[in-house]
Amino acid sequence: MIHSLFVINNTGDVFMEKHWKSVINKSICDYFFEAQGKATNPEDVCPVINTPHHYLINIYRNNLYFVAVVTTEVPPLFVLEFLHRICDTFEDYFNECNESTLKEHYVIVYEILDEMLDNGFPLAVESNVLKELIKPPNFLRTITDTVTGKSTGVSGILPTGQLSNIPWRRTGVKYANNEAYFDIIEEIDAIIDKSGTTVTAETQGYIDCLIKLSGMPDLSLTFVNARLLDDVSFHPCVRFKRWENEKILSFVPPDGHFRLMSYHIGAQNMVAIPVYLRHTINYREGSGGRFDVTVGPKQTMGKTVENVILEVPFPKNVLNVTLTPNQGKYSFDPVSKFMTWDVGKIDTTKLPNIRGNISLQTGSPIPDSNPVINVQFTISQMAVSGIKVNRLDMYGEKYKPFKGVKYITRAGKFQVRT
Repeated sequence: MIHSLFVINNTGDVFMEKHWKSVINKSICDYFFEAQGKATNPEDVCPVINTPHHYLINIYRNNLYFVAVVTTEVPPLFVLEFLHRICDTFEDYFNECNESTLKEHYVIVYEILDEMLDNGFPLAVESNVLKELIKPPNFLRTITDTVTGKSTGVSGILPTGQLSNIPWRRTGVKYANNEAYFDIIEEIDAIIDKSGTTVTAETQGYIDCLIKLSGMPDLSLTFVNARLLDDVSFHPCVRFKRWENEKILSFVPPDGHFRLMSYHIGAQNMVAIPVYLRHTINYREGSGGRFDVTVGPKQTMGKTVENVILEVPFPKNVLNVTLTPNQGKYSFDPVSKFMTWDVGKIDTTKLPNIRGNISLQTGSPIPDSNPVINVQFTISQMAVSGIKVNRLDMYGEKYKPFKGVKYITRAGKFQVRT
């Protein structure tokens, strides 16, 4: 299926390549660079690129392109999902997945890729199983490997879970404190027009888990309003038939961190927009322009809006901006014409505001359109869709675990047109 994998940084350097079948010359990436040159943003590169003899399927994460080369027709979403799984595994092993981290752990990275794919087909993709095969790096092991010249992190024994009908969970798991945590994270993708009307709004949701339970527990998770979840994607551990019949998530969980499910709530359902912007951006001939933006909470059910950041890409003929925020701090890059205002937390008693003057280049025409403001925010203990966990039951083990559920709403691609 996957012949080769190339990892490319933002400057166009192929700093890592891995081949599972025949070796494909990295000149194949010229087709990718051609498609990249046509894209206005790094995320806009076509995910599937057709070449005379190959298909290049790529993703963009953490300022890196992961480009998989396949020679036959395969389901592209399958390859895209696998590439994301590779990134998730690297983040789980090294806490981050960037160029310097991958270069620092070259040996472990290649060992992980060898186990994740067998002759180009996915083999071991669960993080807890991979960690039994290849130990995560630590300081003592790094010193030992340097002195002996051998890798002490690779196990010589195949995990027993690989041979069972539950390959995502390692066997013989024991914990002193048995805990199960569920994070329900929802991201709002929205476009708000100049008058404050919602043009489009959708919610992407995820349920991320941290399971530290001994033995082989069988869990059942029920929701108060499961009917909201109509477009769903599950981890392989979920019994899909029971979800179809009863809307109950029944599963034997992997050990440690994993994503139980993701869901999408489309524009046909009403999405509550939790923040609003009041904005005045205008330009005057010969004297630059005026910038005035206020941000406030809206439909947050009494929850605090935190980590608010506004990003404004100004036109190229803007020379500089001189602004005064009443909260937080701002920065302006005179090269990219990008202004970032780090607001922080919204205090309802005094709404955050930033205002000031815009300086235009001498002799340049007035911009014919105002910039689009990108908004980032986080709201803890709130799920904007209204989804709520009812209960979690455990079968197969006699102990009583500690259970915790956390809700988070944050901005995805949230844009306000001015």
